[in-house]
Amino acid sequence: MTDFAVASPAPRLPRLRAAWAGAHAPVAGVPRWARTAALIVPFTVLPSSLWRISAVTLHLPIMRDVGPDASGDLPSWMPLELYVVLLSVVSELLAFTAVGLVSTWGEVFPRWVPFLRGRRVPTLVAVVPGALGATVLTALWTWAAVALVIGRNLAGRPLAADAPLSPDTWQGALAIVAYAPLVAWGPLLAAVTLAYYRRRTRATL
Repeated sequence: MTDFAVASPAPRLPRLRAAWAGAHAPVAGVPRWARTAALIVPFTVLPSSLWRISAVTLHLPIMRDVGPDASGDLPSWMPLELYVVLLSVVSELLAFTAVGLVSTWGEVFPRWVPFLRGRRVPTLVAVVPGALGATVLTALWTWAAVALVIGRNLAGRPLAADAPLSPDTWQGALAIVAYAPLVAWGPLLAAVTLAYYRRRTRATL
């Protein structure tokens, strides 16, 4: 009787790990503090993302009932639950771009980018969006924190007693704890962007 050996597919997991590690390896000259700051940025967004998905999409009892108008100006074909998931995923992806400022894919376009693969990333292509994003995020979340302290919402109107971020109940306090790390997103991104700019411009001198 003849035994037939079944050829097993090449293990992809080690190759994926190697590709991930190679792409996210710190570039020479990246200060340790910049690497740490870049890795922290996605975690400043994670608590609020988890809170939104838990409260709105999974309907866990961690948020006050905001009534039937919670969908706001969303189109009728976009369920609020799906919108919250998409918003959270996009927020995490945007936050993760900070890691590119200390990794190889922030200096050389990855292979999966059409027409640009293998080419150097122009310094300003990364610095300008990073600086603008840091400015907007710092202004937005600093104002959000100040507004909450003085009892206002983002529009400057008095904060309603039943607002989700009202600190009068444990649900509101939990929401505030989840959103508080976002205050650090802008300053951390600004610091990492500045370190990236200095490193790239110093390398071209």
